[in-house]
Amino acid sequence: MRIIPLSEGTFTIDKTKLFVPFDETTDNIQSRPVGSLLVEIQPFVVVTSKDILLLDAGLGFEKNGTLQLHQNLMDAGINPSEVTKVLMSHLHKDHAGGVGVERDGLGGRLSLPNATYYVQQTELAFAFEKGFPSYMPDELVCLQNSEQVTLLDGKGVLDDYIHYEITGAHSPQHQVFWIKENDETIFFGADDAPQLQQMKNRFAAKYDYDGKKAMELRQEWWKKGEEEKWTFLFYHDVKNPVWKF
Repeated sequence: MRIIPLSEGTFTIDKTKLFVPFDETTDNIQSRPVGSLLVEIQPFVVVTSKDILLLDAGLGFEKNGTLQLHQNLMDAGINPSEVTKVLMSHLHKDHAGGVGVERDGLGGRLSLPNATYYVQQTELAFAFEKGFPSYMPDELVCLQNSEQVTLLDGKGVLDDYIHYEITGAHSPQHQVFWIKENDETIFFGADDAPQLQQMKNRFAAKYDYDGKKAMELRQEWWKKGEEEKWTFLFYHDVKNPVWKF
């Protein structure tokens, strides 16, 4: 399987939940509000024998009238129309901002015209219930009542090789994915397992829905990943987007 990180850049985020661009060559983290976290925003493409998969959809920012997600795909040699499946871990705005695109005269539509989007049905309902600032309901309307969207219920397997399950760790309906092909396993833990250092150290985050559970799951996954030689994808890691045992 081929893995392509689609970096959207480095940002700081504080209790306001606003993502502010950060340039390590010119910006100073100490000048940002106390408690600011430094994070990468990084969807992934995984090319398998069956699919071109997109794992989460980024912030949805545009540059020069082009969705950054689209530009990053094209820079990687992939036409957005070639993506076949979009696997959504959860719908927080930094993971789901790019699910749709809006154009004058056309209204809102899903950003990848030929892809099937896989979303937990309880997460979609929760996003509209919870709303701003973690979720941006106006940007998620395109997921409702669309023939391109498959709503998942709990845990299961897609096409015999993509395994998913709800963890309820980072957020109440958060899900994670294992992609298994030809004796290779790629694990995408999204915000349950966002950075390499959180896998290597016992760390319970206050921003998680269930920080203790997230910490315990990371330890469990890291141990099993080492034993079974998984490849880990880290959505928020500035320096280590991909880690393979």
